[in-house]
Order: sequence, then structure tokens, then C-alpha cells
Amino acid sequence: MADFKIIEREGSRLVKVILNNETVRTESGALHYLRGDITMQSKTPSAGGFLKSLATGENIFRPTYTGTGELYLEPTLSGFHLLDLAGSEWILDRGAYLASDGSVEVSVERNKLVTGLVGGEGLYQTKVNGVGKVVMVAQGPVETVELRREKLVVDGNFAIARSGPLTYRVEKATKSVLGSMTSGEFLVNVFEGTGTVLLAPIPYWQVLMLRQVTAAAAASSAAR
Repeated sequence: MADFKIIEREGSRLVKVILNNETVRTESGALHYLRGDITMQSKTPSAGGFLKSLATGENIFRPTYTGTGELYLEPTLSGFHLLDLAGSEWILDRGAYLASDGSVEVSVERNKLVTGLVGGEGLYQTKVNGVGKVVMVAQGPVETVELRREKLVVDGNFAIARSGPLTYRVEKATKSVLGSMTSGEFLVNVFEGTGTVLLAPIPYWQVLMLRQVTAAAAASSAAR
């Protein structure tokens, strides 16, 4: 399998992929530059695949890169998270998928109608399964929450991925409509069962600002 590395440069982050006669798949437009003997392919989808993409909103143009060398993906001020699949299945937030080993199957998961429309995740999300690495886009540092026949309630779209066995739904924050409206948390995302949820509640720009404020406070204190 390919070797994925997340590199930080002056506040921005990018993904470096080292290939040794291997194949990786990326989201369309993810390439920054490449070095070595690497061939890119972007296959034209079948008529059925094209119609499926129109119905689901799934990106059907995900090029593959095969060979030996180094592949660099577009940098971002946000961040990335490496998900290691070992025969497991994960559902990713919309826009979270960036790249994966060629051995990983990428498809779609359909949410229930009401959940998809009001939950912010859409009717369809990206599903990945198999063996290999998956690179995900994350707005900030990722927190792993393990559930053991438990319920996790999340306000906002902070959950970037969940393992397949978990159920997902959207519900009112309280039992009454009035109570939910006055609580300031009208609708919440609910994950239930046994599995793992990945959260990214704090964007990297807030982390950077906190570091700068802390450093400034420390410098001011030392100058006294």
C-alpha cells in the first residue's frame, strides 16, 4: 500500500503520497504536483454511472495514479486526517473524502429523507470500505469518540466520519418543539450503537489564534 504523509508548512497543510508500483485514487482536482514514473488515468463513466452521479450528487471523476514516485495533493489552511481501514466500513461527511489506496472501495450511503434534508449531511454521503488508507479533509484537530451501545448527540456538522455499524439520525434537541427552539439547539445529530465517530469541532484557524494569543501573553509576562 502507498505511504501517506501529512506535511505542515507555515500554517498550511498538504498530503504527500509515496508510491512504489502502487495505485491511489483521489478526488477530482486534488493534484498539486507529482514526481517520478506515475501515470494518471481518469476513466469515462458508464451511462449507468453517469445517471447515478446525477441522482446522488457523487463525484464520478476520481482519477487514479499508478507507478513509482511521489504525489503531492493540493495544500489547504484546514487539515487532513488519515483513516486506516482494516476491512471496516466508514461513512464520511460530505466533502471529506480526498484520496485513498487503490484497494479501497469508494461508493455512496443513502441517508433517510428527513435526516438528509435537515441534518446538513445531504441525502447521500461517501462510503469507504476495504483495506488501506483514506485521506479525509478535516477543518481542525480530530477527536475520536468510541461508543459502546451508547448515544452521542452532536450540535452542528462537527462529525466528519462514523463507522458503518452506527445509526445516524436527526432529531429535536428536546421533546417539545417550543423547548427545542428556546434552547438554542433546535436540531441535533444523533449517533447510536457501537462504533466510532470522528469529530473536528475546533477549526485550525482558531487553534492558530489561540497559540498566538498565548505566545503574546507569555512574551508580555516575561517582559515585566
